[in-house]
Amino acid sequence: MDGIAYVLYGLAKGVIAPLMLFAGRVIEKLSTMLYPLYQAYEQVIYPEDKYEEIFAWHLRLPEIATIVSFPVIGYFLDYVYNRPEHYRLVFLFSGLFSVVTVAYLGFFLPSVGREERISPEGFTFKVGEFKVLLTFEALLTLAWGLAPEFILINYVVFVLHKTVFEVTLIAVASSLMRIIGTYASERVPKRKGFYAIAFGMFLNAFYTLTMALAPPFWLALTVYAIGDFGNALWFPFYRSWIFKIIPKERTSEFHAAISSYNRLIGLITPFVAGALASIHATLPYGASLVLFLMAGAMFWVLPRMGKKTQASPI
Repeated sequence: MDGIAYVLYGLAKGVIAPLMLFAGRVIEKLSTMLYPLYQAYEQVIYPEDKYEEIFAWHLRLPEIATIVSFPVIGYFLDYVYNRPEHYRLVFLFSGLFSVVTVAYLGFFLPSVGREERISPEGFTFKVGEFKVLLTFEALLTLAWGLAPEFILINYVVFVLHKTVFEVTLIAVASSLMRIIGTYASERVPKRKGFYAIAFGMFLNAFYTLTMALAPPFWLALTVYAIGDFGNALWFPFYRSWIFKIIPKERTSEFHAAISSYNRLIGLITPFVAGALASIHATLPYGASLVLFLMAGAMFWVLPRMGKKTQASPI
């Protein structure tokens, strides 16, 4: 579905351009409804004792591709092929290339048999853990909703008067730090997983604090990359923890419910961000800072309160 959306973006020209852009965006939004199915597939197919390692590679491989491709794409689209028709061709190629991705998924990924869908007997679902999960998801969704990536792009392009090339430099620096973060996560003992999640949140808090002070370009690039290092550090432990507390026979339902929960929260964040920005331009970053600190503090104090469970990474 994402491939179809990109093809529509590539066909956006003349009087039909608004229609093509709108249709592509709608299809993109609809495609995100299917993402929980992939998470459910991951939970069933991956061995539990390898979750952290697998999720580190889950982050690492796309970032390696970004480091290789984004500087080239940014340079050519900014200095060589910088006309609207060139951008449309890039979208068309990206959309058509999705055929290769679909073929790979269909022919090479293993199917899930019935015996793999049944969770072990004796599994106990703990309501308290799910409450922690929902609280963290709410804090994280609100925090990123108040300081999304496009705000950074707007700041770089329209406030600092930089170009697409500088935006790709931020993407490359962030990818490099994510890769480093995945290797760092593999050196963190599993029993320290909650602390790794908390530390990652604190690094994102540092990013939002700096952005609230309207930094110059190179400082914005640096702190954004540091924040992404934190994301790569905490993600494997958090995803592993989620998979261990959700029973496999209900995995699709739970992942879909969490996704819907996040979308519901996401509906209100633009209004909150707009209201805060009307008071002061950088106030959304300040609110995001508080939310990241709350999320980090929650996972920092959990092990100290003795919240050690069979599903905990610590």
